[in-house]
Amino acid sequence: MRAYKKASLALAVSSILASYSAFAQDETSSDKGLETITVTAQKRTQTLQEVPISIATLNGERFESLFSGGDDILTLATRVPGLYAESSNGRVAPRFYMRGLGNTDFDLAASQPVSVVMDNVVMENVVLKSFPLFDVEQVEVIRGPQGTLFGRNTTAGIVKFDSVKPSDEFDAYVKFGVASFGTQNIEAAVGGGLTDELSARVSVLSQTRDDYINNAFSGQNDALGGYDEKAYRMQLLYTPSDDLSVLLNVHGRDLDGTASVFRANALSRGSNQLNDSYDRETVYYDANLLGNGFDNNPQKYEGFGSSLTIEYDMGDISFTSITALETAEGFSLGDVDGGASVDPARDINGDGTDETSYPGFIPFTAVTQDLLNDLEQLTQEIRWASNYDGALNWQAGAYYFDSSFSVTSVDGFFGASEVFHENTTWALFGQSTYELNERLTVTGGVRYTHDEKSLVVGEQNVDGFALVIGAASVQDYDPINVDDGKLSFEVSGNYKVDNNTTLFARYANGFRAQTIQARDVAFEGAPSVADAETIDSVEIGFKSDLLENSLRLNAAAFYYIIDDIQFSAIGGGANNTALINADKGTGIGFEIDAEYLASDSLVFTAGYSYNKTAIKDRSLSIFPCGASAEFGPNCTVNDALTVDNRALIDGNPFPQAPETIMNFTARYSVPAGDNGEYFFFTDWAFQGETNIFLYDSVEFKTDDNFEGGLRIGYENFVNDFSVAMFARNITNEQNLRGGIDFNNLTAIVNEPRIVGVEFKASFY
Repeated sequence: MRAYKKASLALAVSSILASYSAFAQDETSSDKGLETITVTAQKRTQTLQEVPISIATLNGERFESLFSGGDDILTLATRVPGLYAESSNGRVAPRFYMRGLGNTDFDLAASQPVSVVMDNVVMENVVLKSFPLFDVEQVEVIRGPQGTLFGRNTTAGIVKFDSVKPSDEFDAYVKFGVASFGTQNIEAAVGGGLTDELSARVSVLSQTRDDYINNAFSGQNDALGGYDEKAYRMQLLYTPSDDLSVLLNVHGRDLDGTASVFRANALSRGSNQLNDSYDRETVYYDANLLGNGFDNNPQKYEGFGSSLTIEYDMGDISFTSITALETAEGFSLGDVDGGASVDPARDINGDGTDETSYPGFIPFTAVTQDLLNDLEQLTQEIRWASNYDGALNWQAGAYYFDSSFSVTSVDGFFGASEVFHENTTWALFGQSTYELNERLTVTGGVRYTHDEKSLVVGEQNVDGFALVIGAASVQDYDPINVDDGKLSFEVSGNYKVDNNTTLFARYANGFRAQTIQARDVAFEGAPSVADAETIDSVEIGFKSDLLENSLRLNAAAFYYIIDDIQFSAIGGGANNTALINADKGTGIGFEIDAEYLASDSLVFTAGYSYNKTAIKDRSLSIFPCGASAEFGPNCTVNDALTVDNRALIDGNPFPQAPETIMNFTARYSVPAGDNGEYFFFTDWAFQGETNIFLYDSVEFKTDDNFEGGLRIGYENFVNDFSVAMFARNITNEQNLRGGIDFNNLTAIVNEPRIVGVEFKASFY
């Protein structure tokens, strides 16, 4: 399998290089040059090359091609050096990792060190982070701590999405695609001026896929795997004068689909390769938690949000206010053991034998449903910024955040439990930039944040079978309140070597706020609390536009140390989910981003990152795969074990932290008369060795995973339309992405190959 993957990747590279050899030598350009990219990583509009932060961007065809097959936000994983993402909650609750730093907690109240910001509004809850991506102007991946301007829970970095904004000029587009498994994607937008002072833009998205996975236990064909996602965004821009603008953004989503698909015993002890028990289009599910037959991992979520942005230019000083409200609710149900563990009194295998579990040995049934109830997130930011012509400029502001929701967990044995979360944060911040001379600019910033969280446990486990038979009792927990205040700061320098090259250095400090986890309440366990973690990070790098502006080469090297780093100890024989603090965590590495305009017709992009992370805590131990004090692990653990079967994890890499990420794209075009062109576009991403859990085991470790995509089509410049054939995961790789380890070797894998055709028309 591994040799095949490497051969496939080598073939793709060879094809691209062959294209370059065949065509680049015949294609020359007298005015070739890469476009200037602007970013708002420092809440000002600046060029990518002048910001003293490691940033990568995605936009245009490179971004849109990733979503041709109907993928969600998780498709961004490995598409930018240093960025990874995964989930065990289907198309909601993505977990992002940057420079190896993230959080594997699957609870709906989990906090993350990678912040997701959409249209200048932070999406704190994991469900809000999954809002569908459409009509996107640009994605900025901002690496390293961003605590000064963006606050707590940005210790790893930020993924920032900016939608296309209204303008007074008319433009519209419609895009329609059909693909494998009944996949249909429709995306459209229209915008323009309504009056001299008012403009608008409306964008819509529809993504659907048929169920294609059979439930062999219940005998249902095409029982799960599909989805129906609808989303919209409406924007109104009011500009009564050149100095004042008011932007209203209203958006929503409606998802009805399948939660993550768990594959029982898809791994064999002693191997991380998918075995013969795994069939991409077959599962054995016996979950019947809702009492209406075999539920087949359903998932439903709704969301609604709005924001109001006011910008007022007072000459030397400008004022910005952003007020936003985000809401969401929904549920996911999962047959988390990944199979069936009761005798159906029929011959499932067709070989005359009676089996008590499918596939392989599953000690007991495990099915849970999680409901997010009445999530409301209110944020308010006000900011003043100078617009001086001189050497000094500054910005200062205040921020307020308030969130409340409850999570109901329903277990097939213990019953239902509900916990109520509240979080309030306020902050004051400021940043200043000073040009010491024509070459050297220094930036410094500081932010004080106060964060308060509370947890109240409601009625729980009052309707479960465990209570009836005396295996559980109704627990009583006192409310939990935690609060903390932290100072974050940064200083950086940007040195302009010449007009094409800059060097930068940056020191940044930040923190992830204290966290409360109440997932274990559903299983007769107590809530857990993790103290705030703090990070100190240093990085140096360069940004350059070379070869007459045809080659952009940016690179950065970094080192960080985190005190009291937060982890989630998930699994063990009891399938607990507890928050823990390790003494320290460290990370060291580098990332490289490159773009090369070989000719007017041929463009390459490439990226590479190396992240070496390590847990530093000699006494910290956790129960690994299926282990308890009485029983040893059910996988091959490489860590030393204590006498009570706990794994010592000192020195292990952070979970879900790829040691290497590599990606590249190539686009080649051939003129088609005077009106259009034929084009070829391919993109590939590679993921190196990655531990799935805190402990180190043979089975729950991935290596050499990769996926590729291809688009071949025609674009007409006169009539503004394009048509293309595409394929995602073109080599149909079957990659291990995650696992569940408490009672068997359950795997989570990537999406299958999707092949289709797409049409897009634009109007101006």
